[in-house]
Amino acid sequence: MQAAHWGVLEREDVALAAFGQERLDGKVAYLATIRKDGRPRAHPVTPVIGEGHMFIFLEPSSPRTRDLEENPDFCLHCAMNDSSGSSGEFQTTGVAVKIDDTGIRELAESISNFRPSVRSLLFELFVSEALSTAYPTGQPKRRRWQRSAALAENS
Repeated sequence: MQAAHWGVLEREDVALAAFGQERLDGKVAYLATIRKDGRPRAHPVTPVIGEGHMFIFLEPSSPRTRDLEENPDFCLHCAMNDSSGSSGEFQTTGVAVKIDDTGIRELAESISNFRPSVRSLLFELFVSEALSTAYPTGQPKRRRWQRSAALAENS
């Protein structure tokens, strides 16, 4: 499955991207990575979303950094406000790419609501699938976007 910049999700499913940005941007979320031995691991992170991108800043010595450098596959899930799920859920999967470009780092820092450490590494999270679940009447209402291989070739 192909992955794309956050901006592709914004163009192809405006409502889902807006909901995801509301639930993730500048808030604590949980990043699932894969350890070297194949077991999953979850980490709190603070995603930064804007200008068509989704970023995370990570400490160089962090286990999550090591995990992503060895296997870039991830799953990211928003934190929940309460046990009823009243705020809704948002989850995305894809691949994380370490960014060394200073211009992109400046962009990420400029749209962030916090000041990352100078030593933090920047990763861009490319999205292959996004899912939301809202509970407007107490019953789950789900929405899903998946990056198609055909569209990926044209972007």
